[in-house]
Amino acid sequence: MAWELASESSEQRDIYLDSVALNLHGFYSGLERIFELIARHVDCDLPRGENWHSVLLWRVARDKEEIRPAVISEKSASLLDELRRFRHLVRNVYAVNLVPRKIEPLVSPLPELWQLLQAELMAFAEFLEDLARASEGKVYDEDWNVDGQGS
Repeated sequence: MAWELASESSEQRDIYLDSVALNLHGFYSGLERIFELIARHVDCDLPRGENWHSVLLWRVARDKEEIRPAVISEKSASLLDELRRFRHLVRNVYAVNLVPRKIEPLVSPLPELWQLLQAELMAFAEFLEDLARASEGKVYDEDWNVDGQGS
């Protein structure tokens, strides 16, 4: 609804554009938080540096050898990369500078992207559940083998 109102020319258009922009910002930021948790707790390798946001996004779109499968597809990463760039813009400009025709390409693929992301994130959650089940009751220590029996 806010998108339709933001697309119309009205005296309150900036309010609706701001609403859409902040929702896109929040959507990407929430996903990035999930990716950060995966990088920190599964990969044990959170990217650093000036472009860490981009590195993180593309890293979760790839298998981490001997650790985990890709969290999301490259298709999802490509669409999310546009939202990541837009988030940077939202953080650094005022709503009066937002242009509806430039935001529309970010809004229109969201329903399909959300369905894709839900499936990908659920598949990754299943991977984590399988990993947890496989490691239940196993001790990892240099004096013990993986079955919990002393050497």
